[in-house]
Amino acid sequence: MKRLLGYLKEHLCVTILAPLFKMLEASFELFVPLVVASMIDVGIGHHDIGYLWKMGGLLILLGIIGFSFSITAQYFAARSAVYTGKSMRSDLFAHMNRFSYQEIDQVGTSTLINRMSNDINQVQNGVNMFLRLFLRSPFVVFGAMFMAFTVDHKAAVSFVFTITALAVVVGLILWITMPMYKKVQKQVDGVLKSTRENLLGIRVIRAFNRQRSEEENFRLQSRQLYSKQIHVGKISALLNPLTYMIINWGIIAILWSGGKQVDLGYLTQGQIIALINYMSQILVELVKLANLLIILSRAFASLDRVDQIFALEPSMKETGKTDIEEKKDTPILEFKDTSFVYHGARKETIHPFDFAVKEGETIGVIGGTGSGKSTFVSLIARLYDVTSGRILYRGVDEKELKPEFIRGKIGFVPQKASLFEGSLRDNMKWGKEDATDEEIYQALDIAQAREFVDQKEQGLDFRIEQNGGNLSGGQKQRLTIARALVRKPEILILDDSASALDFATDARLRKAIKENTDNMTVFLVSQRVSTIRNADHILVLDDGKIAGIGTHLQLLKENQVYKEICASQMAGEEA
Repeated sequence: MKRLLGYLKEHLCVTILAPLFKMLEASFELFVPLVVASMIDVGIGHHDIGYLWKMGGLLILLGIIGFSFSITAQYFAARSAVYTGKSMRSDLFAHMNRFSYQEIDQVGTSTLINRMSNDINQVQNGVNMFLRLFLRSPFVVFGAMFMAFTVDHKAAVSFVFTITALAVVVGLILWITMPMYKKVQKQVDGVLKSTRENLLGIRVIRAFNRQRSEEENFRLQSRQLYSKQIHVGKISALLNPLTYMIINWGIIAILWSGGKQVDLGYLTQGQIIALINYMSQILVELVKLANLLIILSRAFASLDRVDQIFALEPSMKETGKTDIEEKKDTPILEFKDTSFVYHGARKETIHPFDFAVKEGETIGVIGGTGSGKSTFVSLIARLYDVTSGRILYRGVDEKELKPEFIRGKIGFVPQKASLFEGSLRDNMKWGKEDATDEEIYQALDIAQAREFVDQKEQGLDFRIEQNGGNLSGGQKQRLTIARALVRKPEILILDDSASALDFATDARLRKAIKENTDNMTVFLVSQRVSTIRNADHILVLDDGKIAGIGTHLQLLKENQVYKEICASQMAGEEA
C-alpha cells in the first residue's frame, strides 16, 4: 500500500481533484429531493404553475452542474489511475530486469507476465474506481441521512438501522471473498503458464499428436479457474439483492411511519417523497460502494502479488568495480573451489573444482545431457552467482565487479538462438551499439552467415520476424554468433550454439574464429567431439563433476568418460 501511495503522491493535485469534484457533484445531488418536495407541496399543492417551472429549471441547472463536475472528476481519476499503472508497470519491469536467472527460475516467467499485465490492470482499475467513489458514496450516504433528519428526525430513525444492517452485510461478504480472489489470481497464473508452454511448444505438440491431451489438460485448468470464479462470484452476487432487500425494508418503514404522520398532519406528502428519495440515493450509493469494495478486494489482492515481486531482492547486486588493473601472467579466468546449487535443489549441479584459463586459449566443454555444461558457462557470464568458491577475472573476484562490466567483456551465444523483431542490422547492434556496417559484415563473415545474408535483397535491412520466425535454425544460430562477435569480446562462449550446423560449416566457423580473433579466449560447449577436439584444454563433465581436464589425446588415453563419448561418435583406430 505504501508503494501505491508513493505513485499517487507523484500526481497529488490530480489525485485530490478527482474525489473533490465527485463530492461537489454529490452536494448538488443532495438538494434534489428537497426541490422535488417543494414542487409537490407548493407547486402542485397550491396549483402554482410558475413555481413548478421555476423549480423545474432549478432541477435542470443542478443536473448540468453535477454532470460537469462528474465528467471533470472522472477525467482526473482516469488520468491518475493510468499514470499509476504506467509507472508501476515500468518500475516492475525495471526491477525484474535486475533479477538473475536464479530469481526468474524461482518465480517463473508466466507468473511475472501475469503480474505485469493482469495484476497491474486490476490495481489501475481499483485506483480509478476508488478516486471516483471512495469519498462520494460515503458522503452521499451520510449526507442523505443527515438531510433526512432535517426533514423529520422520527421518520429518519429507520435510516440508522438500515445503514448499520448494510454495513454488516457488506463487511461480512468482503471478509469471505477477499481471500478467494487471491486464489483466483493464483489460478490465473496456472492457466497463463499452460498457455505459454503450449504456444511455445506447438510444433512438438503437433509432431507427437498431443493436441487432445493438451486440450484436455487446459480444459481441466480452465474448469478449476471457472469453478473458483463462480464460487466467489456467487457470494459477491449476494451483495446487490441483500442490499436492495434491506433498502426496500427501510422504504417500507418510512412509508408505514411517515404515512401515519401525514394523516396526523405532522408531515407533508412532499416530505415523505423526499425521505424516500434520500433512501433511494443511499441504495444507489451503497450498491456502488459494494461493487467498489469488490473491485478493491481484487485490486488489493493483485497489489499484494505485485508487491511480492518488488519485495524479491535480486541476489546479484548491480554494483561493483568497473575498472581493474591488468596484471601480467595472470589468468584471464580462474576457478577456485567453485560450486553451484540451483534454488530448491537438493544437490550441487556443479561440484567444487579448480581450473585456470590463460588469455587466448580455447577451452572445450563436453559431457552427457544434464552434466552441467550450460550451467558452467552461465557462471562465467555471471548469469548466476556461484554458491561457494570464487571465479576470478584477471585476478579479481567476479562478485566484486559490476555485472554489466563483466558481461561487456563476454560474447555469449546460448543454446537456444534468440533474435528480436526488427532489422538484421538492429539485431547485430545488440553486440555493439555503434557498430559500423563494415564491422557487422566482418562478424557475418566469421560466423559463416554472409552468404545467406547477401542472398536477401534487403541486406542488413532485412526484417527479422519475432524470434526469427522467418529464418532456419542454422541461420539463426549463425546470426547469434555474429552478434556476439561484433563486440569483439575478450571471452567468447559458444554454448552448443552450432548444433544446427552441418559438420563442414561448423569446421569453417571454428577455423574462422581462430584465424580472425586476436587473444580471444573461447569456450566451446558441444556434444560433438569433432567440435572440441582441437581445443587447448578439454573439460569433461559428468553429473556436475569435472571428470577430466586435458587435451584430446591425453583424455583419450586416460579418461574413461571421454573414451566412451568418443567411442559413441567416432570409428577406427582412434575410437
